[in-house]
Parts: sequence; C-alpha cells; structure tokens
Amino acid sequence: MSIILGIDPGSRLTGYGIIQRHGRHLHYVASGCIRVTGTAAQPLTLAEKLKRIHNSVAELITQFQPDEFAIEQVFMARNPDSALKLGQARGAAIVAAACCDLPVAEYSARSIKQAVVGTGAAEKEQVQHMVMALLKLSRRPQADAADALAVAICHANTSRRSELIPRDINHHRF
Repeated sequence: MSIILGIDPGSRLTGYGIIQRHGRHLHYVASGCIRVTGTAAQPLTLAEKLKRIHNSVAELITQFQPDEFAIEQVFMARNPDSALKLGQARGAAIVAAACCDLPVAEYSARSIKQAVVGTGAAEKEQVQHMVMALLKLSRRPQADAADALAVAICHANTSRRSELIPRDINHHRF
C-alpha cells in the first residue's frame, strides 16, 4: 500500500490529488486546488505565490503522509514568461517534497493523458471523465484537481509496471 500525491502546477492555481494504491487497486483520498491569487487592490508578488505553493504542498505532505510524489513536467508554451512562471511553481512544489525526503517523479502531459485516457491528445473533459471513472467518484472533480489526480494515477500505473519488471535482466533470456 502506498499513498501518492500528484501535483498539477500553476502560478495561479495548483491542483493536487491524493490517491492510495493497494496492489493494482486505486482509491481516492483527497483533491483540490491551491489558489495563489491576491486581490485587485493587493496582488501577490511572484515570491509570495511561490511561498504559498511551497507551504501548501508541505501542509498536504504533513496531513496525508504520502509515500510518493509525482508532478507534471513543464511544457513549452507559446509564451516564454508563462513557461518560466510554471517552472518556478513546479520548483516550489518539488522543494516541498524534497524537504520531506519524498521521491519525486515527473511526467509529461502527454504521458499522463496516455496513461489515464489512452491517448496523449486527450482534452481536459476526457481526463476529468476518466479520473472520475477510474477512482469511482460520484462527481466530476474541478479541472486542475482532476489533472493532479491524473498525475497520481499515471505514477501509480508507471511505478507499478516498473515493480513488475525484473531488476536484474541479465539473468533472463528473451
């Protein structure tokens, strides 16, 4: 049995999803979004946003005690500034995991969609639908939370496959 924390990073909204893996069965634990926006009168600086992401992820780790941590990789957006901010948000979440000595796994958006929906070109609605079906949820999770749950599902399936592969393949004939 292991608990997996999946993160869908964002500089305004960071999704999180926590699942429990019992053998090949996956169970929903929790999900939601870390909102890092200020007010119109008092917007947050980038440093304040990153601090909130770090502290919120650290809180989730303390509360749920995950064994594993998985996060979506940065994809190259059309806007380089957005890609940089996304990378910084990812970094804040990864540092929170590293400070708690959690192993960190990273997956591309395409790999996550492939693992959950069966195609790397899936739309957000398809990811939400499949997350709902795979975890037997009674209602559709918010898009960013569903993406984070998809990251956790992808990790559970990927790490499970690697556990099934013999460690020392030199002793096996193919």
